[in-house]
Amino acid sequence: MLLNRGPVPVAPPPAKDINRNKRSGPLVERAAIIGLGLIGGSLGLALLQGGLAREVAGYDREVEAIQAAVQLGAINSRASSPEEAVAGAEVVILAVPVGTLSQVAGAIAPFLAPGTIVTDTGSVKGTVVRELESIIPRRAFYVGGHPMAGSERAGIKAADRYLLENAVYVLTPTPATNNEALQRLEELFRAVGARVITLDPEEHDLVVAGISHLPHLLAVSLMQTAGELAREHPLTLMLAAGGFRDTTRIAAGNPVIWRDIFLYNRQAILTLLKCWRRQVEALEGMIARGDGEELQAALQQARSLRSQVPARQKGLLPALHELVATVPDRPGVIGAMATALGNAGINIIDIEILRVREGEGGSIRLGFTTADAAAKALEILQSSGINARGL
Repeated sequence: MLLNRGPVPVAPPPAKDINRNKRSGPLVERAAIIGLGLIGGSLGLALLQGGLAREVAGYDREVEAIQAAVQLGAINSRASSPEEAVAGAEVVILAVPVGTLSQVAGAIAPFLAPGTIVTDTGSVKGTVVRELESIIPRRAFYVGGHPMAGSERAGIKAADRYLLENAVYVLTPTPATNNEALQRLEELFRAVGARVITLDPEEHDLVVAGISHLPHLLAVSLMQTAGELAREHPLTLMLAAGGFRDTTRIAAGNPVIWRDIFLYNRQAILTLLKCWRRQVEALEGMIARGDGEELQAALQQARSLRSQVPARQKGLLPALHELVATVPDRPGVIGAMATALGNAGINIIDIEILRVREGEGGSIRLGFTTADAAAKALEILQSSGINARGL
């Protein structure tokens, strides 16, 4: 077995809005964010617009990103350098690529005030945590972090205040971690709306290698395979839609960021690649032997395992309860559905337009937190003349 450490401890759910509103003031007077991309920008929006920080200073090596962050409201204090950004900050968030974390940490270390809490957002923790624990001075406190949320889009313009809402936020304390600093970050990120859990840095890297890094690597290899095929059969990529497009979507990620992730988490990725290779070789053998019975058993096992993966969730949240509604193509139809459900006290927590034919109609997926809410929504939609069904 790759891991045998028992169940992952899941923290209590994030506080409801009513509890957040009971705060008499912000949790942080001044926060600093170094790196104003998707994650850094989204954290800034959540901190400022959620009233969690009175001041958020931001720095990015791209001046345009700083300007956009100010315009979007992700920061309310622009800095001309990382050192200027962290001056007087209670919390510092390093939202830069894994490969530059040590360099940035070294640059800010002399300028950190006593008691400052430093965290990062890198998706590799083992090596990073060891490096940053040795760089951040003892007068300040470092806690490794990884918000498990993202988007196909990148950069500050893709930032979303609610990107981390109900997403899993992993903190990776070690024996050297200050408990009070850990607790303050847990409180802050729960207030942002995330589900906070703690994991050992090495365990984090192995788990994330299996569910994030390895899939990305395989998506890259699938695209390269399709590219080879396309050299002799030019229609290949034109026909690559549906399942292939969905499977390889993550291959569109930033090459520099993913290069660093693969190199920094190489040991865990190599371990998972060996496991994956055994699976592929076993399937290859079944096909070569024409062993339909064994192949079907393997496919059935995969199908069964796949059914245990919560659908369309962020991290470790319970699965959504979903409906698909078929609606006519006319202005206001989505709003009318939302209004009808809202009037009945039903909250739609996820919505997606699946398919559409202009002038005729399309299908829309709706997600709900409970089976009762989904069942009630189905009844309301059907009584309104909308063709809807459960998933």
